[in-house]
Amino acid sequence: MAPITSFIRWAGGKSWLIPFVQDLTADLKYNNYFEPFMGGASIFFALDIKNKSFLSDINEDLINAFTGVRDNVESVIDCLKNCSTDSDSYYRIRALEPTDPVERAARFLYLNATSFNGLYRVNKLGKYNVPYGQRSVSFNYDRLTDASKKLSNADLSCHDFDSIRALLSPEDLVFLDPPYAVTKGDNGFLGYNPRFFSLEDQYRLGELIDYINSIGAYYILTNAAHEKIEEIFSSRGRMVSLERNSLIGGKKAYRGKIKEYIFTNIPERSTNNGTD
Repeated sequence: MAPITSFIRWAGGKSWLIPFVQDLTADLKYNNYFEPFMGGASIFFALDIKNKSFLSDINEDLINAFTGVRDNVESVIDCLKNCSTDSDSYYRIRALEPTDPVERAARFLYLNATSFNGLYRVNKLGKYNVPYGQRSVSFNYDRLTDASKKLSNADLSCHDFDSIRALLSPEDLVFLDPPYAVTKGDNGFLGYNPRFFSLEDQYRLGELIDYINSIGAYYILTNAAHEKIEEIFSSRGRMVSLERNSLIGGKKAYRGKIKEYIFTNIPERSTNNGTD
């Protein structure tokens, strides 16, 4: 299916990287597509993927929402149409704990659209605790329907990123976007899941990349521009340095340019995307 945009807001999302990835993969012939740190899956939605896609994340609520859109989009839309977006309704719906998968998916999408900056944050008890966003909301049901079609050939699962190893084959493409453990400023999107992505996890990610290289598959990794990240990954592929605008909100948010590293084993082609 042709490229579309993601149907959720996601702090730390990679919509800004879409032109670079599209250019990087323009001449690449790859088989299946993997995105094990799914988030908003903006890269998946932006690519014209010919074969099977495997999307995963350790955030169970996120996976359930995507599964609901894929398998029961009309029912999810019906639930959303019954929801008001004023402050009182927001806190009432935030307090709910539905067990029905469709209702859980609709609640996730509702909170994502109406919460402050679309953040996903839970307290120590695993309860979603982001405040009301004070914004006018109009749900884009056509986008949800398009996303359902795009997801129809995607496998969705909740597991650790390294679990894709058992599914990978030569010439598959893997897009890796881990939670950044080190960046400049108050990094709001580190709290998107209850588990911190540690330095040990970065080393585990390096071992997964070693496996990807060993079987002849392709990868694109985004990561923080930090000397430790360069030390871990620079020997495992070509490094590109890019800058983006800071989009993370909050009273202590860092505003300005953020430098990030991209690592890949995709052969270099003639491009002019502002790379170093």
